[in-house]
Amino acid sequence: MKRNIVIATLTAAALATGGTVAAFAAGDDEATATQRQTNTSAQAAADRDDADDAADDRDDNATEDRTAVPGADVTAAEAIAAALKHTPGTAVSADLDDDGADADAWKVSVVKGDGTEYDVRIAPDSGKVLGAQRDTDDDHDGDDRAELAAVQGAKTDAREAALAAAHKGTVTEVGIDDDHGTVAWSAETVKGTGHGEWNIALDTGKVTQDRDDDGDA
Repeated sequence: MKRNIVIATLTAAALATGGTVAAFAAGDDEATATQRQTNTSAQAAADRDDADDAADDRDDNATEDRTAVPGADVTAAEAIAAALKHTPGTAVSADLDDDGADADAWKVSVVKGDGTEYDVRIAPDSGKVLGAQRDTDDDHDGDDRAELAAVQGAKTDAREAALAAAHKGTVTEVGIDDDHGTVAWSAETVKGTGHGEWNIALDTGKVTQDRDDDGDA
């Protein structure tokens, strides 16, 4: 009889101990699951914050691009491409005409193979060619011809110069510059309330700030 009582007591103790271990194990699993859920929720919240910040940045940039030159949805590079498609040749400048309140048109100067120069006007909102007129004052001097020869043999053309300068802001003008003794592309940009002037190397497309620029872009 005593032997049976001892066995029963040991069995009950074993069951009690096993139940406690199981309870602790279950508790650990529940805590781990809760921690994982907390970490996942925190990461998801962080991801949402990052996404919201990125969206805000995109909205800010888009707003800046729209307000930099009102009415000018077409970039300088796009205007140059449209002008060259209409009047093949070498683009030597692109200038965004405006009346102080709204963009009027892009004026792209193109020199054709026979040496004649045309001003091609491009709608700033649609990229449509508004017209092309021959520049009657195309009796260029030696400096003008040297500049033209330099850009005609350059690795970086006017469109590529505009694309390079666009990293600095909204391009409003591109042209040829030799003020410092070296022929290069010159570009003007606006960004917010700032204004910048830049030189773009003909051979590498490298953008550097114009040394004579007093702007704050």
